[in-house]
Amino acid sequence: MSRCYDVVHRTQYSYDDDVTPSYGRAYLLPRTAPGQQVLAAQLLVRPEPVTVSESRDHFGNRATYLEVTLPHRRLDVVATSRVRLDRPAQPVADLSLTCADAVAALAGPVVRPGSPPAVDSEPDVDLLARELVLPSPLAGFDVAVRDFAASVLPPSRAVGPAVLDLLARIHAEFAYAPGSTSVSTTLTQVLLQRRGVCQDFAHLAVACLRSVGLPARYVSGYLETSPPPGRPKLQGADASHAWVSVLLPELGWVDVDPTNNQVVDESYVVTAWGRDYTDVPPLKGVIVTEGRTVGLEVAVDVTPVPDPVPTPGLAPPTAQELS
Repeated sequence: MSRCYDVVHRTQYSYDDDVTPSYGRAYLLPRTAPGQQVLAAQLLVRPEPVTVSESRDHFGNRATYLEVTLPHRRLDVVATSRVRLDRPAQPVADLSLTCADAVAALAGPVVRPGSPPAVDSEPDVDLLARELVLPSPLAGFDVAVRDFAASVLPPSRAVGPAVLDLLARIHAEFAYAPGSTSVSTTLTQVLLQRRGVCQDFAHLAVACLRSVGLPARYVSGYLETSPPPGRPKLQGADASHAWVSVLLPELGWVDVDPTNNQVVDESYVVTAWGRDYTDVPPLKGVIVTEGRTVGLEVAVDVTPVPDPVPTPGLAPPTAQELS
């Protein structure tokens, strides 16, 4: 059953002295993906940038470059989008191929775009999948990661149940503790302290899957959250989220969420994917100032809307809404 959402992601930076100029790159607009249709999306920045340009990165994500030259002590970036989601349930638990056979099946010959298929060749292999079995800056394979992966994903185990068990193990053995880690926290530290946030758990799952030869990518986006029974939903209560996509024979790319121990469904909105967080941070950049950043506020709203909805375009937030 399809669902439709309006997503608003607001970021506000405050500085104690004038900033000029400011250069940034944003991964805030959802991408088209299997089971996800982007009906409308736009980015509003105040002060108004002199340059706004959109491009597609190495993984096909929507990257927006921003350049603000007007002196400012506050920078507001608001991403507004509407998406339709329709993700049929994936029978991951029924995939009985062993982990070793799954890795072998995915390591078929590479057929580059435009080249004729070889006689009796296996089906084309996603070229990017070859890159996504390698370690990356935040998803490396040290001894601790390999040992944890080996305990869940041994070669002789059925790959579907093993992937689901990886989610269950991370969910059961690691405490969700906001503020306990940072972008620079290593997986070794996460494994030692047994706590972290969705970003850490996604990196751990990605590293485990890659360490045994299964291509995996880090996915950033949003997850609709529900308030406690009888209480209204708070504005800004939804949050950015991170999960994992693993390439499996017969099923293709399957998204799974170790933080919540579940296969991804229509509650998840995909923004971007890459090797790890370093490829797809929501917003990064460089500023020129004598001052310092004194404030950073982020608020996200994921609101269900009726489907179908006439969508000629989304009205951007007004200046009053940004104040």
